[in-house]
Amino acid sequence: MSRPENQRRLRGKDSGRGDADIAREQLLDVKQAATMLGVRPGTLYQWAYKRRIPVVKLFGRRGALRFRLSDVAQLIQDSVRPARPSSDETR
Repeated sequence: MSRPENQRRLRGKDSGRGDADIAREQLLDVKQAATMLGVRPGTLYQWAYKRRIPVVKLFGRRGALRFRLSDVAQLIQDSVRPARPSSDETR
């Protein structure tokens, strides 16, 4: 298989990202992503199974799971709850 053909196969479905963006995107393994999120790897596997977090599956259905750094960062960003003003500030 030629190299460009192989790259197209590995990329899978078009996610709307440019080729350069895909090539630069850092992939995290389960342990790295779990550490970033402050959860156990088992929790991350459950979230991936329930499709609560986007996942990259390498080499087929039972392949290794990887998580895009940008997806993990977006999950953190989307989970931020702003602080309420203290009771002293509302008086």
